[in-house]
Amino acid sequence: MTEGARGAALRTRLRRFARREWGPLLTTLWITLSKRRARAVPMTLTAVCLTALLQIVQNRSWGYRPVMDLGAVRAEDPLWAALLRTPLSLFVPALDLPVWGALAQILLVFGVAEICLGRWRTLLIAYVATLAGTLYARIGVALGPQVFPGLPASDAEIVDTGPSAAVVGLALFVCRRYRAWWTAGLLLVALIGECLFKDNLAGREHLAASAAVLALIAVLEWRLHCGSRSRLRR
Repeated sequence: MTEGARGAALRTRLRRFARREWGPLLTTLWITLSKRRARAVPMTLTAVCLTALLQIVQNRSWGYRPVMDLGAVRAEDPLWAALLRTPLSLFVPALDLPVWGALAQILLVFGVAEICLGRWRTLLIAYVATLAGTLYARIGVALGPQVFPGLPASDAEIVDTGPSAAVVGLALFVCRRYRAWWTAGLLLVALIGECLFKDNLAGREHLAASAAVLALIAVLEWRLHCGSRSRLRR
């Protein structure tokens, strides 16, 4: 086989892989956005506007404290306060990161999830993933750094906000919905690499969020398998 023939064969295999991995997802997005445009993602656009508004408010002298009181979560906070603040904490941008990153994550991943999963399922999975990260931080600090996967006591004071844990969970669930297993695997490898090369609270929480969503996916796959077996027996 000549060099050109090998290159053509490789390109053909890559195109087939791309169609299998991302074709159904891209088709769904294209059809939905072509028909409904911005009306397809009202929840996502609301979330983007809310995040931008909270960013503006928290950077004002009069607004920082109210935003922190309503949406900032720390592992040292009482559990009831953390649970009440967790839903809004998704949309409070982290102070040490550029706000455009949070806005881009919400617009892209929340938008894809809203189209592919529906509004309420998107919100539910986002909350489950964020709550998993929040609860992990509390457990990790209680265990201490001497026990895996414990955390140092200083992490209890870190303000924990932003959509990143929800974004990770939603991305994994969308991959499951369209059977894009290679993409899901690459995402998990990237998250593990993040912890290995930059071990911090955010990276650990991303893994906790992934574990919670993977457990949910495993339950759904098991139920789907049991349902298929039951239908075959009839």
